[in-house]
Amino acid sequence: MMNKLTRLTLALCAALSFAALSLPAASAEGGAPAPVAIGKTVEDFKLPDAAGGVQSLSKLRGKHATALIFVSTRCPVSNMYNERMQKLAADYRAKGVALIGINSNKEETAADIAAHAKEKGLTFTILKDAGNRVADQLGAGRTPEVFLLDASGKLVYHGAVDNAQNPAMVNTHHLRNALDAVISGKPIERTEVKAFGCTIKRG
Repeated sequence: MMNKLTRLTLALCAALSFAALSLPAASAEGGAPAPVAIGKTVEDFKLPDAAGGVQSLSKLRGKHATALIFVSTRCPVSNMYNERMQKLAADYRAKGVALIGINSNKEETAADIAAHAKEKGLTFTILKDAGNRVADQLGAGRTPEVFLLDASGKLVYHGAVDNAQNPAMVNTHHLRNALDAVISGKPIERTEVKAFGCTIKRG
């Protein structure tokens, strides 16, 4: 028969195990939020744009797909993608795709975003995620980082825009491949590719 000390030890272990199971999941990177799972619907949200107006995901969504890309005005990696993101927005706009930038970095203001967009010739909508609420909702951790939604709002691709920071080294266009598959009604071959870039500077 177990003595009193053994029973207390077992009870404590069981309590600790239950508590551990009750904790929210976190990613491997510094306890950051775990990303929303592929196939799950991304809930609607509202954020201000660089001009100060309030925009909602439901109003900005494209007919066939919506590419949410977390961006930064200061991150050198994000800035290397400015031309590529602008071309993506232009190439797929007529195909029913909306490309939306989201800036969640705490020290980058709406004024910074507007000035940066004008300087770099970025014409797609860029929203300011003050307090990184949407970044936390999606589990975004880097710039640039893509969350591609289908027509119903379900996440169908998450990760990198392509395979290389240097445009001359790109030989795999992850986001373009995913967009082409969604538009044509075909399955996406790679639904997740690890994003690379600067970490989002949270508040």
